[in-house]
Amino acid sequence: MTMTNILLILFFVLLLFFYLKRNRGLAQKTTISPTYVPFLKEQEFNPDISTDNWDLHRLRLDKFKRSQYKGLTFFVSSENKIYYLSEEGDKVYC
Repeated sequence: MTMTNILLILFFVLLLFFYLKRNRGLAQKTTISPTYVPFLKEQEFNPDISTDNWDLHRLRLDKFKRSQYKGLTFFVSSENKIYYLSEEGDKVYC
């Protein structure tokens, strides 16, 4: 092999090395974080945010004595009965 061929092979090996190193670094930096986790945490600690999650709704009723479920605010009475207010302002027990 001539010196030119050896240099050419060495050049391509180095090029391949840097290309692979660069792509590996990009793959390591890319992370996919779930976007719903912070939102669920925010919903858990704020009973005024409406939810469709029944378990979360029950948790918030136990914790805060009120919770919005599917756009309607529910409350827990002193007798531990669940109710919501009608459009006229009357308590409707569930």
